[in-house]
Amino acid sequence: MFESIGRSLALVKTSWDILMDDKKLLVFPVLSGIVSLFVILTFALPLLLTGSFMNNTGLGPIAFYGLLFVFYAVSYFVVIFFNTALITCVNARLNGKEATINDGLSNATKHIGSIFAWALISATVGLILQVLEDNFGFIGQIAVALIGGAWSLVTFFVVPILILEDKGVVDSVNDSVSLIRKTWGESIVGGGSIFLVFLVIGIVACLGIVGIMVVTGSFLLAVALFILVVAVLAVVASAMQGIFVTALYTYAKTGKAPTSFNKDLIENAFLPKQGST
Repeated sequence: MFESIGRSLALVKTSWDILMDDKKLLVFPVLSGIVSLFVILTFALPLLLTGSFMNNTGLGPIAFYGLLFVFYAVSYFVVIFFNTALITCVNARLNGKEATINDGLSNATKHIGSIFAWALISATVGLILQVLEDNFGFIGQIAVALIGGAWSLVTFFVVPILILEDKGVVDSVNDSVSLIRKTWGESIVGGGSIFLVFLVIGIVACLGIVGIMVVTGSFLLAVALFILVVAVLAVVASAMQGIFVTALYTYAKTGKAPTSFNKDLIENAFLPKQGST
């Protein structure tokens, strides 16, 4: 556990240094967040106004899950589109080149068909997991955790392959699995994550906000600070995760770690499963 946290801290430091050298990378998660918020409001407001959001009788199961699938598809499309733009710029930087915000967005637009196809597949998997969780209780929750974790792992490199190698969705998934197996072996689980560090930071920040609320007696101030902290952490963590994924992809594809990253960190990005050899 402590080794995992240590790796996560080191990854945060390296990714942070790269981010501070190229702050425009923050633009993409900001845009993604703004558009995603608009998507949420677009779907939520009609349900709230009609009372369907609070009253399940307003929507039958088929209509509910159908609407949920559309929401997932649109949301995934937005996130993947801006992740594509982010990874485009990160890849250029890791290779000693310079890419503008317009370059990133242009490359995302160029691959809009593939992004849409991947969004549909991601939405389908997301819907299946939601159905399992909603209808199979504790067993469903376990299945969701196992299937969701495995899916996230095997599709780890799909977006970089999709946009940097101009491959289709099926080939990108197959290549993602092959790269992970070839580089880190078949019996692995997720290793230290940048989001682990940000989770700790978020908890500490929330405790501080609670303290401020106790001292000032202002609930609204506490809520405003909470929203601000969550937004800032989400944007920074998303940008750093894009940097990390691109660095891992570069290593898996070329066998060489980007100069900004410690090779040992890259080699130990994933952990062997317990009992595996």
